[in-house]
This record gives sequence, C-alpha cells and structure tokens, in this order.
Amino acid sequence: MNIYVVYDSENGHTEALARSIADGARQVNGAEVSIRHVKDADIYDLERMDAIVWGCPGHFGTISAGLKSWIDRLGYLWAQGKLVGKVGAVFCTTATIHGGIEATMLNLITPMFHHGMIVVGLPGNIPENALYGSYYGVGVTCPVELSPNDPPNMPTGQDLALGRALGRRVAEVAGKLSARP
Repeated sequence: MNIYVVYDSENGHTEALARSIADGARQVNGAEVSIRHVKDADIYDLERMDAIVWGCPGHFGTISAGLKSWIDRLGYLWAQGKLVGKVGAVFCTTATIHGGIEATMLNLITPMFHHGMIVVGLPGNIPENALYGSYYGVGVTCPVELSPNDPPNMPTGQDLALGRALGRRVAEVAGKLSARP
C-alpha cells in the first residue's frame, strides 16, 4: 500500500515528527512511504495513495499558511472524488502547551472529511498514547527558544514514539482496507 506524508516545517520540529510517522509506517509489511515537504508535494500524487498523512506547525490554533495553501489546491481532486475512501491522519507541533494543538488537528481533519477520507487517530490503548491522550492524531509541544543562542527544542523521544505509533496505525488500517475485495 502507498502512504504519503506531507508536512510544512519552518524550524525542523514538524519535519522531525513527520519523519517519525514515515518510519512507523515503514515498519508495516507492504507499506511504501513517500515523505515530502509541502513545497515539493505534488497534489496529483495523492490519487495513487492508499493513505495520506499531513501536518504542520500550529499557527495560532490553525493550519500553517504553507499547508493550507496546498490543501486549498485539492479542489479538482474533491470535485472528482479522487480521495474518497483513502485513510487520512494528521499531526502538528506548537511552541506552547496551550498553543492550539487540538484546534490545529481538528482544522487539519476537516478537509479530509470533506474529501470523504477515513480519518484515524491514536486510541488510548496504544501504549505510546495511553498516558498522553493524543486522540486526533499526534500533536506535540516544542517550547519556543527564548533567544537565538538557545538550542532548538526538538520533539522528545516520547513525541517521536507517538509519531511512529501513528505511522504504524495508518499503515495497518490502510493495509486492511486495501486487502478487501
């Protein structure tokens, strides 16, 4: 099955999370994973995918401009029903604890529903998510650096484990759906 991970990232935080999602999906037999920065992602590649995962930094509780602009170009695919039945999942990073993680993920999920996609998140029984509770996808906080000399606050090992868990879940669900006659 084919899985496409599309991300917008400005300082590497969201890219690191995207890479962990791609790594998790690759752990599932039969998964072919493509990962692209939104600037390099071709919307027409989506037609041949079984699953699509997109994510971005949360900007004031909503989708980053770069990813929103890309999503807004999907009108042709919507009009033709090209994404109906495909598995979808989302992820985001924010700079502050109450920086809009859930709002951003809900905003990311909405276009997937409009396209008729089957959206999956992370249930609480997945060990990596049992205490974290990232049910809509993966949303993590990477605190803002207060000065240019501060080291970047990249996603933690637990954050990346959540990403791998989401990637595995997407690939497993896509595999079950693509195996149906």
